[in-house]
Amino acid sequence: MDRFRAALDLIPEGYSEGLYHGRRWRMEKTTHAAGRSVKFYARDLGGTDFVSLNLYHLASGDVLKPCEMAEAKVRDFILGVGLPSEMP
Repeated sequence: MDRFRAALDLIPEGYSEGLYHGRRWRMEKTTHAAGRSVKFYARDLGGTDFVSLNLYHLASGDVLKPCEMAEAKVRDFILGVGLPSEMP
């Protein structure tokens, strides 16, 4: 499993909060189709920035579909966000 998918798997299902670049973010992750599809949305609680993606687990491998943003932004966020258990 690659680092991106492992990091996304660590984010809890449903609503949670995370810390990214010193700012608090609300995050919502929903899994569909017996785990074959993941929808993720995060918004900066103190600003207007957001991250949104769909990830599909196919027999040929994972397919990442960022929603109206660069794939690099999505990957950087998922790999860099601090999870609730890691927050002060």
